[in-house]
Amino acid sequence: QLVESGGGLVQAGGSLRLSCAASGRTFNSVYMGWFRQAPGKEREFVADIAWYGGSTNYADSVKGRFTISRDAAKNMVYLQMNSLKPDDTAVYYCGRGRWPSYASWGQGTQVTVSS
Repeated sequence: QLVESGGGLVQAGGSLRLSCAASGRTFNSVYMGWFRQAPGKEREFVADIAWYGGSTNYADSVKGRFTISRDAAKNMVYLQMNSLKPDDTAVYYCGRGRWPSYASWGQGTQVTVSS
């Protein structure tokens, strides 16, 4: 089970830190990632991280502003989001696996960026 938290309402230029807690099954997946979906739009890859080694990948739209990280001891994945823009408004999901074929994902957390 994956549970996201940390979303909210923030002004443009602000920051948020999303968290993803895994319970039940341990992190056997090689990768964990974040994706998002804005109203009326397709799901969009945001970032992923290799659980062993920690290499990361980012969508061009968030590169330099977002940082994905993980805490193996706590079974947590994080997404630090800085310099937020109104276009970042979406429901953010944590997924187990790699985009676009996640094995499972959480219920999502809403991020709203006001201009």
